[in-house]
Amino acid sequence: MGDILSQNEIDDLLAQLSTGEINAHDFKKESNEKKIKEHDFKRPSKFAKDHLRTMQIIHENYARLITNFLSGYLRTLVQVDVISMEALQYSEFTNSIANPAVLGIINFNPLPGSIIFDFSPAIAYALIERILGGKGSGGIEKIRGFTEIEIAILMRIISQMLTFMQEPWENVAQIRPTLDRIETNAQFVQIMNPTEMIALVTFQAKVGEVEGLMNLCIPHMVVEPVLSK
Repeated sequence: MGDILSQNEIDDLLAQLSTGEINAHDFKKESNEKKIKEHDFKRPSKFAKDHLRTMQIIHENYARLITNFLSGYLRTLVQVDVISMEALQYSEFTNSIANPAVLGIINFNPLPGSIIFDFSPAIAYALIERILGGKGSGGIEKIRGFTEIEIAILMRIISQMLTFMQEPWENVAQIRPTLDRIETNAQFVQIMNPTEMIALVTFQAKVGEVEGLMNLCIPHMVVEPVLSK
């Protein structure tokens, strides 16, 4: 039933009240009920909606920059878009990581701590294949580990992608992100307490014919000094 009743609906209600089919006290009880909003004290949200919205705008700009860079660098059609921005616990992120993984541990200078750039294996294979002169079709039947040469190639690509992160962030902080290392196992990336809150930016990436996800894990403790901005 809508907020505004038609004349026919009003007549029907009056008729039911007069015959006793509806008790007027039932409506009074419903209106007096207190509205209760659930709050999980085990998972307090440290990111306000405005924080998440601002970071989404920042990374939408970043997605456009790396789309242009990768398209020219790889000489193929590349498209990167932000598809979600959410706050969750660090353990929820690490539990969802595939194995093997491509996890770039990034020093977010001058802000404290590190962030994580997570690439799906499909996108990582496509980037490597394209750099090595292939079509970047990602035609690998079975997921396998990465060689030292492949890791070196990925480190070079990620380092170049990080240079484009400074411009979208400049109104918030003058950051100088640098790649520390790449890990291929989430168990070796315990950079914070599992219950700590993070902001997770998820990108949908398409390299040639290959599609996959990229995630940017930003711990609350890293951006806490500039949250007011």
